[in-house]
Amino acid sequence: VILNLLQGNVPGVESASLAMDTEEGVEVVWNEVLFNDRKVFKAQEEKIKEMFENLMQVEHPNIVKFHKYWLDMRESQARVIFITEYMSSGSLKQFLKKTKKNHKTMNVKAWKRWCTQILSALSYLHSCDPPIIHGNLTCDTIFIQHNGLIKIGSVWHRLFVNVFPEAGVHGKVRAHRDEQRNLHFFSPEYGSAEDDYAIDIFSFGICALEMAVLEIQANGDAVVSKEAITNAGQSLEDPLMREFTQSCVRHEAKQRPTAHDLLFHRVLFEVHSLKLLAAHCLISNQYLLPENCVEEKTKSFDPNGLMAEIKHGDRPGVQLKYSHVSPLELDKFLEDVKNGIYPLMNFALSRPHPVPRALSLSHEQVESVKTPTPEPQETESRKVIQMHCNLESNEEGTKTHLSLFLKMDDKLHRQLSCDILPNDSSKDLANELVHYAFISEEDCEKLAGFLEDALTRHKGKASGTTQ
Repeated sequence: VILNLLQGNVPGVESASLAMDTEEGVEVVWNEVLFNDRKVFKAQEEKIKEMFENLMQVEHPNIVKFHKYWLDMRESQARVIFITEYMSSGSLKQFLKKTKKNHKTMNVKAWKRWCTQILSALSYLHSCDPPIIHGNLTCDTIFIQHNGLIKIGSVWHRLFVNVFPEAGVHGKVRAHRDEQRNLHFFSPEYGSAEDDYAIDIFSFGICALEMAVLEIQANGDAVVSKEAITNAGQSLEDPLMREFTQSCVRHEAKQRPTAHDLLFHRVLFEVHSLKLLAAHCLISNQYLLPENCVEEKTKSFDPNGLMAEIKHGDRPGVQLKYSHVSPLELDKFLEDVKNGIYPLMNFALSRPHPVPRALSLSHEQVESVKTPTPEPQETESRKVIQMHCNLESNEEGTKTHLSLFLKMDDKLHRQLSCDILPNDSSKDLANELVHYAFISEEDCEKLAGFLEDALTRHKGKASGTTQ
């Protein structure tokens, strides 16, 4: 542990420290939640475990990654330790303060890119079934990386409030000054029984406003007033930006747009979907292309050559030449797409994501709900021509780690690993590999037989050792 730091206001988190993951060689945040009463902790243990297991399934390029967690029981107290991604460049609030020293307003292009990334993360959370509400979105819980990538943190804030018992968590109350400083980010209905995803839209609207004007002046007061928010909105020169932010901070929650709708607002929708699809296709198949393929490809084009033409019968048409497209701009755009700045999921149909159902439920309901199994998107057509596996059991013999090596008929190799519990059957394991398109259905029976033999031999060795 190197130093203490705060990466998102989370009630209950006693300390957050910068640490080094020696396995991966990256800096991470080490968070600790302390329970004064060990009995209270034991009563909540299963609910806490389920909450953390589900948090590990949240996967989005614009959400701070939750890596791992474990429980630590002591004589008098207990604690939960969880490891999250470290955002080295700091919070958006810190960045805006630095920017204000040199500029009066934010660059509009940067503002659009930031809004798009935050909305992409919110759209992902809200389209889960049931929706995951962030509940603590402020410029302090949004982080920025040196390459312009935005990530929202503190996604677990509302879950901690719902799941962790009030009496059992040490250090849950934040400083009054911080509460006052960020009060203007929370909607009028915040904390009521009816609040839903609209509270996140309100908070986003205030964030978008602060990003545009760099700071909403409180004029010496502890709390930013409604008048100050209105004045900040009216100070925006672009009428589309004004309309965009004002739609988010409407008093009536039902009148606020959804995150998905806002992604297609005229002020943000500047990258054509066809261009974005082409870029994602290129990135996902980059291993088939030479490293500098954009530069090499564009070299061969005649700058005055006609790339595309739009013809109009009643007026002059539009001609686009290769000289109108800069290879450097294309490379920068591809780099931004690779870094997650233009996620493809913005343009997907609005449908529930197969991620944690239990995340947005109250702690009374968590125990009875299981995460749904996602439907496979494709099937494997290649045949397995060679298979090999390795099995290792832990000392207690409660679980076995399987490493499976498959050679496909196109000479490519596939390496898979998982933990096997005593009640897992080889047939179920093979069916699961088919389900996730790791092997073809034709190989299911063959692989099940192979795994059955391997497991039988492994059990024989284990029993021989214990005797």
